[in-house]
Amino acid sequence: MYTIYVVFKCLPGKREAFVERVRAEGILSEVLAEDGCKRYDYYFSEADANELLLIEAWETKRHQEIHIEQPHMARLRSFKNEYVETTTIGEFEIK
Repeated sequence: MYTIYVVFKCLPGKREAFVERVRAEGILSEVLAEDGCKRYDYYFSEADANELLLIEAWETKRHQEIHIEQPHMARLRSFKNEYVETTTIGEFEIK
């Protein structure tokens, strides 16, 4: 399994609105329906009201690479800057 984390530093007061927009646009359900998607979960930081963590798990790295190229991800990128200041991505292994 290929697993990554994405840390979004959201603009002040925009964290929940970003997740709600992703959900309202149907992007979350489209991602979860993608071939190879095992997990796509958002977590709110208790320590930082502007930090959002996304954990993605895919059958393979190639599945995640295909995911990034999907039209719904282009839609997400089209509005992400309205909510997110910075994005940090990393890989890790879940056993």
